[in-house]
Amino acid sequence: MQNLAWALSLILMAVVAAVFLWVVKGASRPGGDGGAIARTAFQWRDRLFWLVIAAGAAISFATLREWPIAGHAATAAKPDVVIRATGHQFRWQLERDTVRAGQLVEFELTSADVNHGFAIYKDKNTLVAQTQAMPGYVNKLQVRFTEPGDYEVLCLEYCGIAHHNMRAVIKVRAGS
Repeated sequence: MQNLAWALSLILMAVVAAVFLWVVKGASRPGGDGGAIARTAFQWRDRLFWLVIAAGAAISFATLREWPIAGHAATAAKPDVVIRATGHQFRWQLERDTVRAGQLVEFELTSADVNHGFAIYKDKNTLVAQTQAMPGYVNKLQVRFTEPGDYEVLCLEYCGIAHHNMRAVIKVRAGS
């Protein structure tokens, strides 16, 4: 569904850009006899317009070349461990809760009921990673735990009266 929305957005942006260019092309002709100064001003405006368009395209390409959502790009790294996690009011169900330090762990997140915010914390005050868990959709989150210890999973999306009790622990053990 996300790829369809992405493709549809690109098509609609192209249509809007084409209409915009058609209007600009028609408006670039001076009306009446404007003289040499008016023609020169229109020529400079046209050059500036195309320079801005080229700069915008270059900036867009440079900043959007890689898909910004981890785990959805074709170049996503192959994880060492996959943990399926499901958010429930008011608990996390993790397929497993122990991994080794240094492993690339991919969380496949979904929700059984409402939206939940899946947040991994180290030492109760350092946010390591976070994403959304949504009903009917699987979000992927890749995390490489570099230090052994216990990492707490909290819900960052208010999901009801017992939201504050929604916790789990991921135990990261020294690698072998």
